Formats: sequence, C-alpha cells, structure tokens
Amino acid sequence: MALTTPATIGPRAAERSVRDQLTRCGTDWAGGVFLILLFLSLGFSILVLATLVLDVLQTGAPVLMERFGDFMTGTLRTQADEAGLYQGLIGSFWICGFVVALSFPLGIGAAIYLEEYAGDTAFSRFVNVNIRNLAGVPSIVYGILGLTIFTKALNELTGPGRAQGRTIVSAGLTLAILVLPIVIITASEAVRAVPNALREAGYGVGATRWEVIRAHVLPYAAPGIITGLILSLARALGEAAPLILVGATTGRLAGDPSLLDVGQLRERFTALPIVVTEWTKNPQKGFDEIAAAAIIVMLVIVIIMNTGAILLRNHYEKKRT
Repeated sequence: MALTTPATIGPRAAERSVRDQLTRCGTDWAGGVFLILLFLSLGFSILVLATLVLDVLQTGAPVLMERFGDFMTGTLRTQADEAGLYQGLIGSFWICGFVVALSFPLGIGAAIYLEEYAGDTAFSRFVNVNIRNLAGVPSIVYGILGLTIFTKALNELTGPGRAQGRTIVSAGLTLAILVLPIVIITASEAVRAVPNALREAGYGVGATRWEVIRAHVLPYAAPGIITGLILSLARALGEAAPLILVGATTGRLAGDPSLLDVGQLRERFTALPIVVTEWTKNPQKGFDEIAAAAIIVMLVIVIIMNTGAILLRNHYEKKRT
C-alpha cells in the first residue's frame, strides 16, 4: 500500500489535508450546543439587566424630571418630597478621591515592581498568591478592618471628638485598601501583556530599566491599566457594607457640607450607596421613587467614568500604533 505524502498528493491537497487535520473539519455537535448555551446565557443576562434598568427608569425618572435641581442639591430629610442627594454626593466624591490618591499610585507601583523588578522568585509568587486571595475577600471583612483600625484604634487621627473616627477619612482609607488588590492585579496583567521585544529594543539602544518602563512599557500598558482603574473606582463607588461598619450616617446628617471644604473630612458623613440603602428600606410613601432616582444618578456617574476610560484607552491605543 502506497503512503500518501504531501509530495504525492500535490501542494494544494497537502495544504487542505493539513488544515483539515488542524481544524478537525466536520460537524462539531458538542461545540454547537455549547455555543447555543453561551448565547442563551448572554441573552438571559441582558434580559435581566434590561428589566432592572427599565424598572428603575420608570420609577425614578419622574422624580428627576419634576425636581432635578432640588433633588441634586437637597439634603437628607424625613419627607421624600424634600429629600436630596447632595450630602451623599459630597461623601462619595471625597471617598473616591481617597481611592484615587492612595490605591492608584500604590497599586500601579506594586504591579511594576512585581512584573519588572521582582522576577519569578518565591517571594513574588507568595505575594501574588496573597494579592489574588485578597481580591476575593468579601467587602464586609474590609469593613471590619476599617472599623477596628481606622475608626477605633486611630480615631485621634481620622476624626476625634464627636465623630469618634466615623469620618470620610476612615471610609476613604478602608475603600482604598479594598480596591488595592484589584488595581494591582489589573495593572500587573496589563504590564505582563507588553511584548518582550519592546523591552529588548529599549535595552538595545542603551536605555536603563526605568527608562524602558517609563517610555515604552507604561504607554503600551496604559489602556489595560486605565480600564482596571475605572473598574476599581466603580467598585468603590457602589460599596455600602464597609461604609456602614465604618460609621456612615444612615439617618439625617447635620450641616450643609461644601464640595471643597477639607474640614468635613474628619466629620460624620454619608455616601450614595448608604442613601440608596436607607431610602429603599424606608416604608413611607415616595421613598421608593427617590431611591430609584438616586440609582439612576449612580448609573450615570458610572457610565461617565467608563466613557472616560474608553476615550483614554482609545487615545493610548492610537499612540502605541
């Protein structure tokens, strides 16, 4: 029996034979069923999301259309038609500021060290495993950490006097620690995805390690890093459990804070997730509607942040191409 080789069957037939063997052409029933299940899962998820968003829009949109200005500038009240989001917006703004100022530079710096300087050592593997474990820890555990350390042990620094540590400083530090593992992981993955040829080209022209990182690695990894930063910031914006443990005000909050008044950082506070939680639980008439309106505001903020991330990512992708 003669053997069939590429030389005996011709180059085109040989190419087709090799392609068929590599791709295993034929009816892949298992793959088709799996693909159908994936589409069904995607469709069901989109349906659930669309149902939730439509319900929130139908419930909360009338509030925003009727009293948008009063709703955005009003303070916490016992009457739904007088309550507003201003104090929650101020608290969330400063908490996100702490997250940006602390977790972003620390997370990116840790990622650069682990990927570019530490190498594949037992220490770096140990640190990486623990960082990934910390990323999966429930947020309530970080709330307990913040309550123990920032609210109680360090209350003379975070907010002495009547506040007793239940301040924006404690909340911001707690959420910065909460999202720090996520920032490190996403930044590490982005840095790891940079082609080694880019580094070698930099070293080949005499650049130092830091010059290669600054001029080549970071610009190339910027789209992935920025995406991870925005996702972590959105996570911090929506967390409620750690803020409740740290001591966010769940009732009325005295005073009318100013956006740039740093003195309020060591005073009692509230935030958007806390406001939504409390309004949702309130059985009085009208609070369901203003809770839905507050959810719409949070969704808009998250959409704006994601839009900014997309624009920055596209900008850096164009620069690296």
